[in-house]
Amino acid sequence: MSYPAAASERLSSSRARRQNALSLLFFLCAAFALLLRFTVSPQVMNMVVDYTAQGGSFYEKLHFGTYAIILLLPIVLFSRPFLLHGDEIGIFKALIRYSVLMFVLVPYLFVTGRAGSSGFIIDTYLVAGATGLLMLALNAEVRRALGDVVLGMAILSAVIGTIEAVTQHRLLPYGLNELQFRPTGLSAHPLALGALCATTIGFVPLTHWRIWVRVMAIFLLFIGCAASGARAALMLATAEILILLLFVPWPGLSLKYERQAKFVVLMFTVTGGAVLVAVLFAGGLLNRFSNTIFDENFMARVTIYQVFGLVSWNDILFGMNVDDLLAIVRQKLHLPYIESAPVVIILLFGLPIALLFIALIFWFVFRLLRGAPLPAWIGTITFLLAALSNNALSSKTPDMTIIVVLLLAYRNQPYRNQPESTSSVAAFQPEAG
Repeated sequence: MSYPAAASERLSSSRARRQNALSLLFFLCAAFALLLRFTVSPQVMNMVVDYTAQGGSFYEKLHFGTYAIILLLPIVLFSRPFLLHGDEIGIFKALIRYSVLMFVLVPYLFVTGRAGSSGFIIDTYLVAGATGLLMLALNAEVRRALGDVVLGMAILSAVIGTIEAVTQHRLLPYGLNELQFRPTGLSAHPLALGALCATTIGFVPLTHWRIWVRVMAIFLLFIGCAASGARAALMLATAEILILLLFVPWPGLSLKYERQAKFVVLMFTVTGGAVLVAVLFAGGLLNRFSNTIFDENFMARVTIYQVFGLVSWNDILFGMNVDDLLAIVRQKLHLPYIESAPVVIILLFGLPIALLFIALIFWFVFRLLRGAPLPAWIGTITFLLAALSNNALSSKTPDMTIIVVLLLAYRNQPYRNQPESTSSVAAFQPEAG
């Protein structure tokens, strides 16, 4: 081998080691930032800063994880070149448009005297766009690893929630007084735990884990969902599992044998499910189903829509301060909270802007779903239905960011085995040196 060739090979090897080291570093930093956002609850934040409490400076209203993600984004984007393959180019552009439009809402809320509400726009929606850009700047293996980290976090949260339900003691602080104990796991609220478990069930089949690990993961997530006491999420999770079983293709089998295998597994699942329901009832994890689902909590979600008759048309068309809205709800409807995303979004922004905002959210989610495998569709639709049953889309929650991570981590990758010159494009700066 000639000296120039050997030198070139050593240089190439050195660059490869450098890229591998950077990939590992960025993976660790991204995993830390995401877990910080996903597992540190508002109650824990309030122990350090005035995160959701009245008063405090604007910088205190943003989550530590939000700061970590936003600060990490430019480092990952501009520290080295990265390639966007196939439809990722369109997704990158969609993320830019989404992030810009969300960012425009922040000064709008300041100008209209609703600066306090801008925190939830940044913490819930803007950070989701930043996370999407961060994910695209990492290679496919790192993205999938981050997806596995998020699923692992959800499974751990489900296990902790189940233990909390059995022991009647919480791991993390929780400031709300409830008539019946409900666990939270690593989430901020029992409903958030249920929605997280139901959502992530749909993404477990997309992992590269062994089949028995995936089955066990889905089982633990389902038990965690039941333990949370989130009835809507539990019903969604049950339907989700059946849909995954019936409609997701099983590779390696002919259509005839696939149908036979699915029928046998379905019979075992239904039989085992009946036994599991009996065990859960005996263990007290399904106490909220003992009466009717049309209880006080259900009626509160219906009663809240009466607020539109208590505010003026000017408030409906142009929006109002969220503190004034909450005062009306507490004084006239005698409800402590507003557990309805449509109500909050419409009366915060005003109807015209609220419709555009909702359209932007659904466009963004379904743009990420384009080309995604069927389980991702099932998990995402479960997420949307669960989120619309509570206030996950109208308060400071990590739910949107979680769904963005999972969708980008487990996307189909049809560009593999295609020539890079026709399916990829280099983005941002070239590598120094």
